Amino acid sequence: MKIIIVGGVAGGASAAARLRRLDEKAEITLYERGEFISFANCGLPYHIGGTIPERESLLVQTAEGMNSRFNVNVKPLHEVLSINKESKTVKVKNIKHGEIKEDSYDYLILSPGASPLVPPIPGIDNEKIYTLRNIPDMDKILKRLDTGVKDAVVVGGGFIGVEMAENLKERGMNVSLIEMQEQVLTFLDPDLAAHAHHELRSGGIELYLSNGVKAFENKGEKIDLVLSDGDKLTADIVILAIGVRAETHLASEAGLELGETKSIKVNEKMMTSDSSIYAVGDAIEITNFVTNKPGIIPLAGPANRQARIAVNNICGIESTYKNTQGTGIVKVFDMACASTGVNSQTLKKEGIPFKTLTIHGGSHAGYYPEAYIIHLKLIYSPEGKILGAQACGYDGVDKRMDVLATAIRHGANVTDLIDYELSYAPPFGSAKDPVNMAGFVANNDLTGFAPLVNIENLDKHLKDGAILIDVRTPEEVECGKIKNARHIELETLRDKLEDIPKNSEIIVYCKVGVRGYIAQRILMQNGFDRVLNLSGGYDTYSVFKTPEQLTKPCANTKIADDHQTHSKNRIPVKDEKTTLKIDACGMQCPGPLLQLKKGIDELETGEILEITASDSGFYMDVKAFAESTGMEILELTNGKKITAKIRVNKNKKSCVTAGGDQTTIVVHSGDFDKVMAALIIGNGALAMGKPVSLFFTFWGLNALRKNHSVHVKKTFIEKMFGFMMPRGSQKLVLSKMHMMGMGTWMIKDIMNKFNVENPESLLQSLIDGGGKLIACKMTMDLMGIKPEEIIDGVDEGGVATFLSDAEKGNITLFI
Repeated sequence: MKIIIVGGVAGGASAAARLRRLDEKAEITLYERGEFISFANCGLPYHIGGTIPERESLLVQTAEGMNSRFNVNVKPLHEVLSINKESKTVKVKNIKHGEIKEDSYDYLILSPGASPLVPPIPGIDNEKIYTLRNIPDMDKILKRLDTGVKDAVVVGGGFIGVEMAENLKERGMNVSLIEMQEQVLTFLDPDLAAHAHHELRSGGIELYLSNGVKAFENKGEKIDLVLSDGDKLTADIVILAIGVRAETHLASEAGLELGETKSIKVNEKMMTSDSSIYAVGDAIEITNFVTNKPGIIPLAGPANRQARIAVNNICGIESTYKNTQGTGIVKVFDMACASTGVNSQTLKKEGIPFKTLTIHGGSHAGYYPEAYIIHLKLIYSPEGKILGAQACGYDGVDKRMDVLATAIRHGANVTDLIDYELSYAPPFGSAKDPVNMAGFVANNDLTGFAPLVNIENLDKHLKDGAILIDVRTPEEVECGKIKNARHIELETLRDKLEDIPKNSEIIVYCKVGVRGYIAQRILMQNGFDRVLNLSGGYDTYSVFKTPEQLTKPCANTKIADDHQTHSKNRIPVKDEKTTLKIDACGMQCPGPLLQLKKGIDELETGEILEITASDSGFYMDVKAFAESTGMEILELTNGKKITAKIRVNKNKKSCVTAGGDQTTIVVHSGDFDKVMAALIIGNGALAMGKPVSLFFTFWGLNALRKNHSVHVKKTFIEKMFGFMMPRGSQKLVLSKMHMMGMGTWMIKDIMNKFNVENPESLLQSLIDGGGKLIACKMTMDLMGIKPEEIIDGVDEGGVATFLSDAEKGNITLFI
């Protein structure tokens, strides 16, 4: 049996190796028009950027190596010019010598790949414009870069475009990326792509979205790009990465059938319209696994599997290709962006109904260092079948996407995700993995237990009269909120049910969706029939929407740059070197803010503090903190970790607290969750530079009791009160779902896992930070609580003390 393979790399080289493993006697010839028959084309950008230092490491297999190991007659620099399927022959040109010969076959395998798209734009033939598809392309780009050029423009925001932009930046170049669509990485939905936009901009890439190139103009050693919006960019080098076109001219001229996408049409055995000719790789039309519609998905993994299946069938082993679902991942600086199945845009185009949800889960247990948020989106049918998934994050994205890709391959329903038993240890995962959590949320949505609304549909609901309620804390709202949202903090929601109209649709939201879910269930169980939770919460909305659609308390926060150096309003420089560094990684809100406040208290005006945190919300919090306290942010980076460099200014008045500094909280509840809310808000206000006063009365006094027994003289009634009430903050229980201690234990365990401070440490933080804790003297007498039983650092006072403090500020809370 004689087999000719046209083209190497993933499909052709894999076919040759598989053929030899199945048939030692077969005569195998591989023609490749390039110099290299098998190379890692996905690694080309990373050699340009220097991550892969050795060029030779990109060469997967050489002609000599394949000849000696597999006894394959490999012919590089040989181009197949035509196919005669009737005579089963091909015409081949030796590129090096120019001679043309004819060769015969019993079976022919086509793996011609695809070529970069080069549109007919004026000036496109300029020598400073490059494409990247193979080793010679890479060598040409490196030769140009080695001349010391500084300004680069990448045209196209797909896999290659984003990878090239990052790697050119890694070489220290000024990089701009132009994309005609509204987003880069169009395999992602817009709300997920927004994370990639943020990462690219944080890495120093200038993005020009919804823009194209009208013309290239030669300017000597430079080249100008005239954009569709009229802007003009000047570059030393341009990388064209706007997509690829399947190499089909051989197949077309031979009379082989092309599909709807104008690529080579094959059946499930990878056989073309001619039974002796098979085709694999980027040049073929595939069937989408989810939609069952024809498409083009040029990926290395599918190409390798297609080659194996084609060879199996040639050698008499019945094999079928089970379509392509398009699982892919790309590195964007420190972030990974991945997807599997289909996205929302494809489903809309095909008219397929679907639902979506977004969650923000941890890459592993929050209490273990280096835990990062994974932004995970699940796309599913109204019946619950998983259609697609997308994720962006700094760790663990590939693991979750591979699980979801497997789920789609096996036709899983969202409820199946609930039961997936995934590996867990603190450094690697969580007891409730983000995959499991996506299943919980989707199941709640489908059953109507907790229905969702996504950000794409939010505006429509609001236009139809829906009421939007923000259930986050006041400190979070200060950092930004959705326009026209009404603020009702979760802990006060039950007390304000009468203020919410029951005949309207209600949409609730919090930071990521968890508190929104709790608020939703409170409302639904109190007679509100139409309540939706905003999927992904404010974190999803804020990264997706433009700043004009959000409201913020102060609009004058600026990060210092070179232009501010001589500003007369600049804080006097005490020492340009960092005075204090704080590592708050692994801590959850309000931990990083408290650490920041503590550090600033140690410094003098003009000194510089640098703080690093892994809580993604800290990026917005630190900007709001600077607005409120008058500190100057010198540097702020948002990536795998958030790092802020701040110059201390203890002289400037807060713009947020211009109407009064004091924050006063009445703590009358002894429930664990309500006391925690009061302590977190109090510490947050303290961190923002506000004087804080907490007035503990009635059952709230139990939070101030010492945890151990204190021998004091009491009456019988006082002893009974003391026996029935919890002794100290460690003994407080939940207001709901206490479940004989199980619920309280569970929430404390979760807090411990996510590194959330306990009530004892929060109380001590308030005392150490200068907060005023007041125990109501009248209630102490009523309940038989003696001063000796109260923790140190607490003052006794009455209603006059409370009113005096309340008059000093503009925030008074009753919890």
